[in-house]
Amino acid sequence: MDAKRELLSLLLSNAREDTADLARQTGLSESEIESQIVALESEGVVRGYQAVVDWNNAADEHVEAKVELNVELDRETGYEQIARRIAKFPEVASLRLVSGNYDFALDVEGESMHDVSNFVAEQIAPIPEVTQTVTHFVMETYKKRGIEFDDRDEDDRLSVSP
Repeated sequence: MDAKRELLSLLLSNAREDTADLARQTGLSESEIESQIVALESEGVVRGYQAVVDWNNAADEHVEAKVELNVELDRETGYEQIARRIAKFPEVASLRLVSGNYDFALDVEGESMHDVSNFVAEQIAPIPEVTQTVTHFVMETYKKRGIEFDDRDEDDRLSVSP
């Protein structure tokens, strides 16, 4: 693995690690690590740093949903134009053009199921090119961005079978 790839892997694991630890793990100097991070950020390879939040342990209400979108393109409108429009909504945490049975996959976040449902119904579905939306609410998260949420209480209910 080259140094750049190794640095990216380490940043994905823990973006808060300081440059001294990153230097020790990669065999590079701290100044080399710092210059590589600056280069990765300026090249647009590293777009930001975020925490992975387990909302079940936070006091605030939070709902996540996966939304599938189908669109119909015309001569003037392509996937890029539709994506740019949808990406501007702060409720959209991620947006991807995908292959398969639908065109776009969105991660939508809100404070309640009602908020997310209203957002999809009032902001996404009315977009002229959108022909279908399917919303899947996230009921439980076991792993997110490579981090397992394994501190949940064990389910002590008895399974019942006929």
